[in-house]
Amino acid sequence: MTSTQRPLGTVLTAMATAFHDDGSLDLDGTQRIARHLVEHGNDGLVVSGTTGESPTTTVEEDGRIFRAVREAVGDDVTLVAGIGTNDTRTTLELAAQAEAGGADGLLLVSPYYNKPGQAGLLHHFKQVADATTAPIMLYDVPGRTGTKIAADTYREIATWGRVAAVKDAAGDATQATLLTELGFAVYSGDDPLTLGFLAYGAVGVVSVVGHAAGEEIRAMIHAFLGGDIATAQKINAQLQPVYAAMMGVPNYGAATAKGALQALGVLDNRNVRSPVVPLDADEYAALEAGLAAAGLR
Repeated sequence: MTSTQRPLGTVLTAMATAFHDDGSLDLDGTQRIARHLVEHGNDGLVVSGTTGESPTTTVEEDGRIFRAVREAVGDDVTLVAGIGTNDTRTTLELAAQAEAGGADGLLLVSPYYNKPGQAGLLHHFKQVADATTAPIMLYDVPGRTGTKIAADTYREIATWGRVAAVKDAAGDATQATLLTELGFAVYSGDDPLTLGFLAYGAVGVVSVVGHAAGEEIRAMIHAFLGGDIATAQKINAQLQPVYAAMMGVPNYGAATAKGALQALGVLDNRNVRSPVVPLDADEYAALEAGLAAAGLR
């Protein structure tokens, strides 16, 4: 597939942000995460997304995190900066900072908690689209935001010519058909559904499980896109235990990503910022078992 068809890469992980025991940024640890991901199958990274605990980081911290990651991975790795908040002014500030820092793309989630209607979503997205030049990836995750982007809203956005991609975590892989017909590059935002998304036209994934299984996810996607469906299905079956271990528990996301990174020796802790709490001993043991069952450690 051409770079136009997959404008932000194929396998991107929404990377975790490392913290010291006192809750301050651990930029050295964050750089280790970034290098680990690039060395294990990722051709792009999403910085300061949900798994990066962006609701708990400041604009200034997001700038420091992005600069540290770019320093760690160099200019050849696609970096997508998470800029989504539930305040348009703050989102515009983050977008300007990310573009000034050389972001290759901008991840723009629907505003959460205040739950704007479809007109409000369009108003928010349009202000960002008009103020930026980097490719935008919309992020639809109604389980976290409380609002699903409607089909007619996507149709309107498609006329702007400014949104390149959609990270779809709305739970329905069949929607990829509509989105691709509208001209968006679709990325699965739900690891267990990635193979299904590919079947409906998606070009890649923005993953959480990629912290532990980036190479396997990459192999699955390339097998599918190359027509080797049986191999893709085999890899997907192999990954079921780690999907369940990292995505099937209430505390998934940053907590399970950091648990996996600790189990793999990338981090020596699994610190997160409140209100998220680290995996407890039983949850960590279950995660280790899932990694082992999937052949990842």
